[in-house]
Amino acid sequence: MSSCCHDPTEPPRIDPRDVLREQEHYDNLVRDLFTGDPERILLRLLNESNAYLRELAALRAHYPAVRLQAIALLNNKSLETLERIAEKEPDSAFGAAARQRLEQLQ
Repeated sequence: MSSCCHDPTEPPRIDPRDVLREQEHYDNLVRDLFTGDPERILLRLLNESNAYLRELAALRAHYPAVRLQAIALLNNKSLETLERIAEKEPDSAFGAAARQRLEQLQ
């Protein structure tokens, strides 16, 4: 059988270089979490994360600085999350930050 044609029933092959790259990234992250300041590491990762993870951090992150940074990074697609934070925590710093971000986006 020749290898000229693509078989749709065969699962796609993963490039071993991609696997090694991800393993190295994971190992570096674990090392940093064990040896560094977790709050600073989370702040760095937050800047690289997608909208879903930013919304999750804005709602539930353990460190206040991470929650406030996540709220500041939310965009127009996350208006519902900002409104939810502003309603649930109106007297907290998080509610104030969410209201301020809503004003900036509107």
